[in-house]
Amino acid sequence: MDPTEHATFLHNGETYTVEAIEHTPGLVLFRLPDAIAPTNPRRWRIGHKPSGLAIADAMQHENGVAGIRKLAELADWTQDADSLQARIDTHELFMALGRIDCIEPNSERMASDVSHNGRYTDADIKEAARAAADEQMDGLELLAAMAHTVPWMGLDTEPFNKAHSRILSIANPAEVAA
Repeated sequence: MDPTEHATFLHNGETYTVEAIEHTPGLVLFRLPDAIAPTNPRRWRIGHKPSGLAIADAMQHENGVAGIRKLAELADWTQDADSLQARIDTHELFMALGRIDCIEPNSERMASDVSHNGRYTDADIKEAARAAADEQMDGLELLAAMAHTVPWMGLDTEPFNKAHSRILSIANPAEVAA
């Protein structure tokens, strides 16, 4: 699937355009731009293409895709927003999405800018390895720490596993060799 431009609206009436993938008719998935809701750790947004409105946020891309699959079972999302709002029980919708770690847009915030969640650099790897070595973390302790911190908690499964292996090989090479 190729990305297309998607206009979405902020709560204050401002509009911004992002590249989004339409995974099912009427529903798109895109990463929030860094300047939009920088304290929201859930950087993947499910949007309603016809209206530009936000439907849900996901921590990982893979959960956003799963959220779209679930939403596709509930309604025809090519309809206008008013028709959908009249037909859909939002409590039921968020109960279903909550099972796959998708939540109401901007409903979870952190104290600082976490807009880089889900993206890391070699410097992030080195810093995490230094901290893991200082704390003498084994692989399981490192895994638990990464699962709840930025930028690691926003990674999909495979990139997370690769980052974990890189950090562990620097911080505790003896454990990797074992």
